[in-house]
Amino acid sequence: MGLRFIAFAVALALAASGHDLPNDVTVLGFLKPEGQRLGVLVRVPLRAMRDMEFPQRAPGYLDLDRATPMLRDAATIWVAGNLTVLEGSTPLAKPEVAAVRLDLESDRSFVSWEEALAHTTGPALDPATNVVWNQTLLDVLLEYPIRSESSRFSFHSTLARLGVRVLTVLRYVALDGSVRAFEFEGDPGVVPLDPGWFQAAARFVELGFFHILDGADHLLFLFCLVIPFRRLGTLIPIVTAFTAAHSITLIASAYGWAPTALWFPPLIETLIAASIVYMAFENIVGALGAWPRGSGDRQIVERQVVQRWMIAFGFGLIHGFGFSFALRETMQFAGSHLLTSLLSFNVGVEFGQILVLVAVIPLLELMFRFAVQEKVGTVILSALVAHTGWHWMVERAGVLARFHVEWPEWNAAFFANVFRWAMLMTAVAGVLWLVRTLARRARSTPEALVKAKDVL
Repeated sequence: MGLRFIAFAVALALAASGHDLPNDVTVLGFLKPEGQRLGVLVRVPLRAMRDMEFPQRAPGYLDLDRATPMLRDAATIWVAGNLTVLEGSTPLAKPEVAAVRLDLESDRSFVSWEEALAHTTGPALDPATNVVWNQTLLDVLLEYPIRSESSRFSFHSTLARLGVRVLTVLRYVALDGSVRAFEFEGDPGVVPLDPGWFQAAARFVELGFFHILDGADHLLFLFCLVIPFRRLGTLIPIVTAFTAAHSITLIASAYGWAPTALWFPPLIETLIAASIVYMAFENIVGALGAWPRGSGDRQIVERQVVQRWMIAFGFGLIHGFGFSFALRETMQFAGSHLLTSLLSFNVGVEFGQILVLVAVIPLLELMFRFAVQEKVGTVILSALVAHTGWHWMVERAGVLARFHVEWPEWNAAFFANVFRWAMLMTAVAGVLWLVRTLARRARSTPEALVKAKDVL
């Protein structure tokens, strides 16, 4: 067996007449711990096995008798070789290829663990079946030795190398019989099958951090907030208000409170672009002297900060829905820690925003000190942002216009949803009022103390 496997691997590496990389490949899989073994069932298209020449018989059908001995080696190299399973933090030993089987593309046995297992370990395909090699599926049963079936398992799939676009649909069958489904494209990294709260939190902090750095529209909005107020102490509360606001709509959307209509995502994307345009024009108007100058400059600046804080909060509610669209496919990695993952995502977003502030503020200070006057620079930068945001808004509005907006039915579910949002907005308004009241008292307290000293 060992010599045959080595010869087979060398033949694969040196094959000159290899097959092209398929465009779309779908991989189906199950994982289930039982006793001292972890069973892994995988189904992949045979056409994804590159650099392999399967024997054929006239007139071009797969020779099943001669191809069957090759299947176990192919499963070892292309399937087992692209899967890593961890028990806790320890990678498991190489698995045993317990069973392999060829199937027709019309087979539908991979709907449950039981059916897939029975089919893969059952009788082989009839050798007289007439089928072309690239229209078959390879079913593989792998068995990993484990310490305990109650351990926490993770997996890392590099099956993405099987095609240009590889979609993996994996289901984990837990001890209690519940099934947790995962669906992802490409290489998702190490995925905990039943993550603890700390694993979920760490993953989503990282996701939030890199999502804000990759989100051009969110960064432009943040840039508009920074231009007029370049003191970190002033900006952090404004940016935090933005984070708090998008946390509300992100969590509400994750719990099913957001509309599910097809027109809703393009509407939100259009409004996000509109928020960038609004903030840019507000910066331009402020720079051109809309705010009066004089003895009350300090009070005016404080009023501007409060106004900017409230605007950031209001637009943050819209941006939160945008974050929720990006998280739809990722929430499958949260396990049973949905709220923890959502809050962790927002923590990562906040860290990313603070990093952007720390990088942008010194650059703006240098620019306004040595390159261009502050008023002129503010107008130029804001005009460039407004130009970009306007193009985004027009383009996204065109996408939105293709959808037919239907008003929801006035039923019990509709009114229940309205009631939930009314309660949420009432709570938010109460918090805003409380914060604003406390801020006013904090500003007025020193003045009251000065007056008291003068009287005494």
